[in-house]
Amino acid sequence: MNAWFSQHVQAFKGALRKLAAQRASSLLNVLVIGIALALPAGGYVILGNLQGIAARFSLEPQLSVFLEPGARPADRDGLEKRLRNDPRMAAVRFVPRDEALAELRKTEGIAEVIAALNQNPLPDAFVIRLKDIPPDQLEALAAELGRLPGVGHVQADSAWARRLSALIGVGRLGIALLAALLAAGLVAVTFNTIRLQVLTQREEIEVARLLGATDGFIRRPFYYLGAIQGLAGGMVGLAVLAGSLALLNQGIRTLAETYGSSFHLTFLAPGDALAVALFASLLGWLGAYLSVSVYLRGMGPR
Repeated sequence: MNAWFSQHVQAFKGALRKLAAQRASSLLNVLVIGIALALPAGGYVILGNLQGIAARFSLEPQLSVFLEPGARPADRDGLEKRLRNDPRMAAVRFVPRDEALAELRKTEGIAEVIAALNQNPLPDAFVIRLKDIPPDQLEALAAELGRLPGVGHVQADSAWARRLSALIGVGRLGIALLAALLAAGLVAVTFNTIRLQVLTQREEIEVARLLGATDGFIRRPFYYLGAIQGLAGGMVGLAVLAGSLALLNQGIRTLAETYGSSFHLTFLAPGDALAVALFASLLGWLGAYLSVSVYLRGMGPR
């Protein structure tokens, strides 16, 4: 056990010495890995923040039925009875115009505008929560309700939120494809880097094999070299992402304040950040594994 641990420590130190001996090329490889990882990680962060916005709003099918300003009480009562008896409706809530105005006054920046009005411009309305129906039927239902007596306008309140949720799903698929392509590129970069390292130590490797060194002993330093480069690249990628979010948030906070909001882009959770760094290290190890395996296979069996 002590011998096994000693061999790994020796291989790890050897990998660090190789990185220190070739600072310029190692730094360039780390930067390439970091920038490439920052792209999908940044997309993941932005989509996660957008998903948080969508989660604040109900994604259940919902309609707002606004009555005409001159709608008669008989029309309102008949409409309410029809809505409550409709099997497509899960819940129906009547919102008087005075209640709607009181809610609107609570909105920052609107109270001053409302105070300047001489009368309540809002109509009475019914807020309807629907049972789960397809989007095309939602639009058809809105058109159907809009033709009823006393109805002035019908609005599908949650349609945009469901569209946003669908777009986020498409975005996640796009980010996954981008991450897969960049991961393949990073493996190729590490493969080529380790290949050059192997070629520069070709004679040393051949002598070690003649002296009885196992393939595992020969591979181990290169594995550590690839893994360390990948880990360093992952940390650089996280740093690039953090800096980019800090710059973006300067403008986003200014824009959000005009809407009375404190929204800003949040960084990755600690577990996600750790996963990015470990994933980068794994890609580096994989590139090294493939490179050394191809070389040793070309040398023939032991």
